[in-house]
Amino acid sequence: MNCHIRSLYLCVKDMERAIQFYQDFFEEEVTVKDDIYSIFDINGFRLGLFAFEKMNEKHSFGSNCLPSIDVESLDILKRKVENLELCFPLTQINAIAGSFLFPKA
Repeated sequence: MNCHIRSLYLCVKDMERAIQFYQDFFEEEVTVKDDIYSIFDINGFRLGLFAFEKMNEKHSFGSNCLPSIDVESLDILKRKVENLELCFPLTQINAIAGSFLFPKA
């Protein structure tokens, strides 16, 4: 099976904090800013931020809001996040491809 992930949404408690975090990390402005659902277009990939509490939805943190990101250099990644507030530590999940489990927003 050949699969391509084109989008991902993350449940967030604080939309402004999440937007600021991903703007700083990806060095991209938010494409659509909304109190309920904000969207980033990152090189054709759609990253959505969903304010679940405003829609009275239940959510269990840590179960499905941790995206993985492939990076070329661990050193660059560490420099990019050194002054950002992370909820969880970065965890390497694939040494060959350089994939890391990224903290939730």
